[in-house]
Amino acid sequence: MAASTATRPAELTVDAATLIADIEAYLAQQAPKTAHPLVTKTTAQLVAEALAVPEAELVTAAPVLQAPARWWRIIPDWALALTPARRLHGAGRPVTVQQHLELTALVLEQYGHHRGGLRSRGGARCILGAQAVLYRLGYGDEETAEAAGQAMQNVLRRRGIEADYHAWNDQPGRTQAEALQLIREATQASNG
Repeated sequence: MAASTATRPAELTVDAATLIADIEAYLAQQAPKTAHPLVTKTTAQLVAEALAVPEAELVTAAPVLQAPARWWRIIPDWALALTPARRLHGAGRPVTVQQHLELTALVLEQYGHHRGGLRSRGGARCILGAQAVLYRLGYGDEETAEAAGQAMQNVLRRRGIEADYHAWNDQPGRTQAEALQLIREATQASNG
């Protein structure tokens, strides 16, 4: 995926601020493909202009919860809604199904892959858990997440697998590489 410069080692803790920065960098790269050609300013620039606040101040205007990186990985997912990105974008920042899938892969790459639940005690996520992180952070909505899930389900059906994608993820021996491959195939299918 273009936004991730390198896959981080599993032992490296990733905090919400790092994940949000990577998501924002990815979305910024996508903007020329998804924005109207006449729109040349970023969302942050337009909001700053509308509020007559310099863009640099807008990003730091909301109080930021400072916590150890590991804490962001292990707090309940509902607390992710308290992050600055969620407060900045309000109810949510729209993303396409393709973007949602690519960002789901980013979350798995950064937080690690988990089977048998939405998340591990250390913060690793299953595919559905990674989607929940995006939703809680304010990237996309339920409809986008459901459409992305359907795209993954379609890939599994083409493979002759009838299990739900989240049940498929939880099967013993399922690897992060296999989960990422499923997400990338679904991304390709949603792009074409």
